[in-house]
Order: sequence, then structure tokens, then C-alpha cells
Amino acid sequence: MNNRIIKFRRERNIKLTMGISTKIPVDIELLKKYNKAGPRYTSYPTAPYFHDGIGAKEYLDHIKNDNTNIEDRDLSLYFHIPFCDTLCYFCGCNMMVTRNQNKIEQYIEYLGKEIKLLKQHIDDDRKIRQLHWGGGTPTHLSPTQIRQLGNIIHEYFDFSENAEVGVEIDPRELTRDHMVALSEAGFNRCSMGIQDFDPVVQKAVNRIQPEDITRNAVNWARELGFKSINLDLMYGLPYQNLSTYSETIDKVLKMNPDRLAVFNYAHLPNMIKHQQLIKEDWLPTGDQKLELLKLSIEKLNDAGYVYIGMDHFARPDDELTIAMENGTLYRNFQGYSTHAGINLIAIGITGIGMLSDIYVQNYKKLDDYYKALDNNQLPIMRGVTLNEDDQLRREVITELMCNFRLDKSKFKSKYSIDFDNYFADALLSLKSLEEDGLIKLGEKQLKVTDIGRLLIRNIAMNFDYYLMKKQGDKPQFSRTV
Repeated sequence: MNNRIIKFRRERNIKLTMGISTKIPVDIELLKKYNKAGPRYTSYPTAPYFHDGIGAKEYLDHIKNDNTNIEDRDLSLYFHIPFCDTLCYFCGCNMMVTRNQNKIEQYIEYLGKEIKLLKQHIDDDRKIRQLHWGGGTPTHLSPTQIRQLGNIIHEYFDFSENAEVGVEIDPRELTRDHMVALSEAGFNRCSMGIQDFDPVVQKAVNRIQPEDITRNAVNWARELGFKSINLDLMYGLPYQNLSTYSETIDKVLKMNPDRLAVFNYAHLPNMIKHQQLIKEDWLPTGDQKLELLKLSIEKLNDAGYVYIGMDHFARPDDELTIAMENGTLYRNFQGYSTHAGINLIAIGITGIGMLSDIYVQNYKKLDDYYKALDNNQLPIMRGVTLNEDDQLRREVITELMCNFRLDKSKFKSKYSIDFDNYFADALLSLKSLEEDGLIKLGEKQLKVTDIGRLLIRNIAMNFDYYLMKKQGDKPQFSRTV
């Protein structure tokens, strides 16, 4: 047994004595009962409530205000790289397939323009504590282009000493030089999509990715000193079954990732047109899908991974696990983070930025994005400002999603409210969830039980003012399980 696995198991036992539960019980009947559509809460209010009454002026006003008033002056940066080599039929991301290098070069040029426009309004002493490249496929950029964009970012922004710098990687078109270029650009974390290693499933979703090229990418990342490696799986894909999916999980566990994400495939062909290429009768039934989820959780639990929440697992000694135990875990458009409260600046098409009390989203189409920047304007398409109630409910939902508990006194002192009175309707609707064992309602605290963690979206929805409103059309969301 190698030293890495011995250390992993030793740290696991230490964390177990600190109160972290690695075993999440899976009650299929309970999951069926609560499996309904609901938000994922990467933000509150959620993106369907953004509107075009928010533009560049409002964004700049909030940046200037946060320059002087925000307590934590560090920043998080997100860059959206929309390009991919091929279309994965299950994909719900904002992406475009292209092999036109001139098109990619033009996009990098305009990212530079957006950076220059933004930096004019951001104080020089605000350092970058977190950077993430998402997509699309950031590694669809050539190694030269990765270095080029990395140099532009470091020219305009100063990074804190222990900055988290992460990137999403597609092993299928990756070379070692790509990984070297990422390392030279300062990246120290990476996430790789796998979904499923079964060739039948891969063919059905148009993502042919042999195990060996994935293992090569993981090995390169480790050789180059990447501190954290995340691997993504997905359940509910065409032709998946317990036997072959179990084999996929076993292969992934042998790669010893630091973190794992196990996503629910949301089949929304009316909203995502290319998902029409996946036929309904190829998909597992609802019951089969829940069995796949149960299998995933039990195998990862048995391997010692801790359920962080919302599809994510991490080693017991991982900083996310420690932050969850300490009550300091955070969640934003980049996923789970240990950096609560810092401003998120998004650059590139479709990117969503988050300041203290405003969300903004860039234009989704390249032509609109380029036109705004050519006119020396930030490419803001829409957004939403948060009133006091929004900010309160955002914090409540974030606490639930990240730390699985609410201390009522915290909200009383910070927002000058009586928690039970303010959220009387929510607490009343939560009674049935308490009867089903998902939560424990106390005089001073609301605590999510181990089985309730799998249904955290359902719990959080009770505090969502916009969902409670009975007027207008409801936005369409994926199912909670």
C-alpha cells in the first residue's frame, strides 16, 4: 500500500473524530418523494430573475462602491473559454464547436480588451485570491494561447501568495505541453470530465475518452505539482447500468483524485436543442437513475470520501472538507470555495460576476460581446441588484448549501430580525421535511441530517421568496436528484 493511501486513511480517521460524517445513508423511497424541479443555487436570486435593466453603468457603480466599502478587498476572477473540439450531447454549458484558430485568437484579443476596461475601475491594491478558467474547454486553446492569455492576466492583476488557480481540462485533446503551459501560467488545480468510461455510453453521448488518456492527464498534473485534482462523473446517461458504472467508479478511484463530482444528467431537450440527439428510450428509468446515485454515494463513502454537498465529494484532509467542518465553506458560480464573501469578476461571453449586492452577466453571443467592447463599453447584458431581503435569504441558503446548519442568533444580530417570525412561512413548510427526518428544527438552530444532505436543494427552496410567489410563469429547473 503506497504512502499516499496510508496518509489518506489516517487523515480520514482523524476527521471522523472531529465529527465529519463520511457515511451518507441513501433512502430510495425518500429520494423519489422529493425528486422535483428546483434551482441549484449557484446564486440567489437565481439567473432566471436577471433582467436587462442592469447594464455597464450599474456594474461600474457597484465596483467603485466595493473598492472603498468592502471588507475583504481580494478578488476572484472567472474566465469563460467557450470553444470545444467536439459536441458532447449531454452538455448544458455555454459552448461552441470550432477548430478555427483565428476565431480563438480574436476571442483572446477581446478578453484582453475587457480586462483593460475593467482594470481602470478596480483599485490596484486588490489582489486575486482565486482564478478559474471554465468553458467550453479551456484546453482547446493551444499551449501558446494558454501562455498568451496567462501573460495578459498577470500583466494587469497581482495575485495573493496562496491563490487558488484552477482550470477545466479535457483529456481527449490534451498534450503534456498544455499542462506545462498551464503550470507556467500559475495554475495549481484542475478538473477533468470523465462522465463514464463505458464505450457504449461514450458513443451514445459523442464523447470517446479512453481510460489511459485520462490517467495520463492525471499523472501529468501530479508531476507538475498541481495541488488538487478533481474528476467529474455523471449518472443518468444513455445505456448506463449498475455493473458498468461500478467499473467506471472503480477505475476512477484507482486514480486517487483529491475531489470528485458526481453530476445528475438533466435531460432538457426543449431547452438544450442538441440533447435531442439523445433519445428518451436510451436513458435509465427514474428508479434506475436513483440506483446509480446510490451506488455512487456508497462506493465513494466506502473509499473514504466525504460528501461535501451538491454532487461533490472530497478527501477528509481536503480544504473543502475542513471548511465544511469549520462552517466556512462557500458557494458561488465557480462551485464550492473556501473564500466566502470576495467579489467575483467574470470575463468573457456569458460570464456572471457577483459583487456585494449585484449580479451581472455578459452578452451570450460573440457579435454582441465584440460590439460592446469595440464601443469601449463593458459587455453587460443583464443582471439583478439585491435588496436587503435578497441578501438575507442568499446568506440563509448559502449556509444551508455549504454548512448544513443555520444558527438563528447569527441572523438576528446581523440583520436585526427575529428568525422564527421572519421565516414563519418557511419554518411551517419545513415541518413535513422534519417529519421525514431531513432536518432537525431547534429553538436556536436548524440542522440538516445526514440523509437530508442529499436533498439540500429541497430544503433551501423553502427560503426562496421567488419560488413562493404565486404569480407569473415559473422558470424551468432540473430535478433535485
